Amino acid sequence: MIHSMTGYGKSVLQLPTKKLTIELKSLNSKNLDLNARMPSLYREKELAIRKLLANALERGKVDFSIYVETTAEDTSTQINTPVVKQYIEQLRNVVNGDEIELLKMAVRFPDALNTVREEIDENEWQIIEAEIKKAIDDLNDHRLDEGKVLEADFRNRVNTINAILDDVIKMDPERIEGVRERLNKGVEDLKDKFDENRFEQELIFYIEKLDITEEKVRLKNHLNYFIECLNSKDSNGKKLGFISQEMGREINTIGSKSNYAPMQQLVVQMKDELEKIKEQLLNVL
Repeated sequence: MIHSMTGYGKSVLQLPTKKLTIELKSLNSKNLDLNARMPSLYREKELAIRKLLANALERGKVDFSIYVETTAEDTSTQINTPVVKQYIEQLRNVVNGDEIELLKMAVRFPDALNTVREEIDENEWQIIEAEIKKAIDDLNDHRLDEGKVLEADFRNRVNTINAILDDVIKMDPERIEGVRERLNKGVEDLKDKFDENRFEQELIFYIEKLDITEEKVRLKNHLNYFIECLNSKDSNGKKLGFISQEMGREINTIGSKSNYAPMQQLVVQMKDELEKIKEQLLNVL
């Protein structure tokens, strides 16, 4: 079962003094390209978060964010009371003013406020980590839903290529006979004597060069293998990409060998379907 690399996950956690919103956004990428944004308090956990995301998401351009909203009287900034009092005393010696005005001036001076560095509470972090995992699960559910849509589209297009290939197979005897008739007519138009045995040998050699039996068999096998990989429990984006490349080679060879306009039209239709498959495969995990 395939997964898309596109997805969105979100989890909201309400703690006693703050509300955390965890968001994950993912787009397609050849490798894991992770961008993490979070408050400085949680920076020491960034490596652990990156490892968690890498193991769970594998590939994709991933944006991870933690937003914090304070919901209670909890602040890491405190008034440096002794310093503020000292400033007020000094200001009284300079200007006359009431206590409130002096206080307003004092708190603007350096060191009037102390910012206490918060430490992560490990019990709290375990709760936050569980919420990050919920956001990851939410993202993966979204990826799976997107993957189901892609899978249905792949199956339809592979079935279409298969049906067109069947038309190519049915048309092949007609094509070979058409080639034979054109060659015979060309020889007759020469109005010259020729060695019929030598001509027959050359005709057989020429028709063998136009033979597409191997290409038809290989393309059929690639189409079956593509469906087999879709039925796998794993999301095989890279493998499906390799198979589609092989399908393209066989379709191109059939087109170059066909030498028959109706068959070349069918080849163009197969190419069109395959290109749409390749475009969508860029988004498969």
